[in-house]
Amino acid sequence: MTSQHMTPDEEHDFYAKPENQVPQGAPRRRTANLSTPIPVRFPPELLDEVKRRADADDRSVSSWIRRAVEHELHRDRPR
Repeated sequence: MTSQHMTPDEEHDFYAKPENQVPQGAPRRRTANLSTPIPVRFPPELLDEVKRRADADDRSVSSWIRRAVEHELHRDRPR
């Protein structure tokens, strides 16, 4: 595995090679760090923009929204 930053196309090419599909290190179980899903509704044009930005960051919409909320919460904290 490599530690250098790759574009999504470079990642695809890298992992398309069988020698780069061998797991490295000991297996790890993911822990459930997230709570119950909360339904949120957006106007269609806002959701389209969120999807574009999430795609540009190579993130899921949920991950992008979580990061945006965290950013807003940290912005308002006293320093």
